[in-house]
Amino acid sequence: MTMTSTLRFGAVTLGSIGLLFMLFMPPAHTQTKPSAGSSVISPPDQATAPANIPDDKLDAVAGAVKGVSAVMDTYEQKVARAPAADKQRLVDEADDAVTKAVTKHGLSIEEYTAIIRVAEKDPVVRDKLLKRLD
Repeated sequence: MTMTSTLRFGAVTLGSIGLLFMLFMPPAHTQTKPSAGSSVISPPDQATAPANIPDDKLDAVAGAVKGVSAVMDTYEQKVARAPAADKQRLVDEADDAVTKAVTKHGLSIEEYTAIIRVAEKDPVVRDKLLKRLD
């Protein structure tokens, strides 16, 4: 569980950090590729067609992003100050807290990550999430 927890925590936090970074950066001209993922996401057919993500899922992701961000802020400081012997335990705690922050909004980690990835590439989805995060 230790390696899996670390990898999952890393993937979720990097996805959230990536989203937060992308949300506040002006969109660049990026090519949108259809992504394999959750059944709630219909990838765009063209770079100009928005992904079809239901509003309730966007609401859930926005709530989860806030929760994940709070967990990251808390545990980043704890892990940085902790003795080496305690770091892995704290990472495992953070992983559990991130999972709870996502699943309490009715999302799986995979679904959350897939929607974050779409938001990174799709300015329409990114803007919808930004509005929900205000």
